[in-house]
Amino acid sequence: MKLSKSLSLFLTLLMVVPFLLNAQDDGAYQMYWVHEDKVMPSMVGEYEKAAKMLADKCTEFNVDIPGWITSNTMDFRYLYVSPIKSLADISMEGMGDLREKMGAEAFDQMFADMNKCYKSHGDYVITMDKELTYMPEGITQTPEGENYRKFYYLRSTPAKISKLREKMMAVKELYQNKGSKSSYRVYRSGFGTMGDFYMVAVASKDAVTFEANSAANDKLLGEDAQAVFSEVLKYVTSIEEISGSIRPDLAYTPNVSN
Repeated sequence: MKLSKSLSLFLTLLMVVPFLLNAQDDGAYQMYWVHEDKVMPSMVGEYEKAAKMLADKCTEFNVDIPGWITSNTMDFRYLYVSPIKSLADISMEGMGDLREKMGAEAFDQMFADMNKCYKSHGDYVITMDKELTYMPEGITQTPEGENYRKFYYLRSTPAKISKLREKMMAVKELYQNKGSKSSYRVYRSGFGTMGDFYMVAVASKDAVTFEANSAANDKLLGEDAQAVFSEVLKYVTSIEEISGSIRPDLAYTPNVSN
């Protein structure tokens, strides 16, 4: 049976929204709206020039839209991540205000310059699972002085994803018991993503520091880690490892005091 697009969306929302609402209520989860641009390698310079202008103009005019942090990955993806409370927060209506203040011609040209640089783009939601996240000194997406990132996508199936979470909780318990200094954040796939996955984000100063910290952490965890991680892998269909960086120069934070 082929459902209409609107009916399919409605049924999807019926399944997704109750989980999201409950997640927000208990404080164990935080939703994020992600806009992703897949930029052509030859156009990175021009893309970043337009993206920097957008961030600067939003700051100059203090545009009333959700702020975002930005990261770019080694496979030329640019991710704009905004915290939201519900799907209703996904809106760019405030861009109309920016267009008015910048002038229609300048605004349209800025986005035309950006649009020619990527082959595809889209929006989706991911949710930080604070219970799975291991950051003993407090949860933050942007640890000071640690703009280097490793992203690990642990892909699973609808039938196995809940069991995967259970095994990942055992990983956190291992880190806690060993007093690990290596922190990480865990995000769950959500509305608009293709497939089921958990994404683990690890912050570090740079690639060299990351490798040194990883080696030290492996030594600390010792032989106990093998059995714990083996259990995780039973519920994973594939793992994707991607390097990237947080880009404060391409981020925007509204000045709420104005």
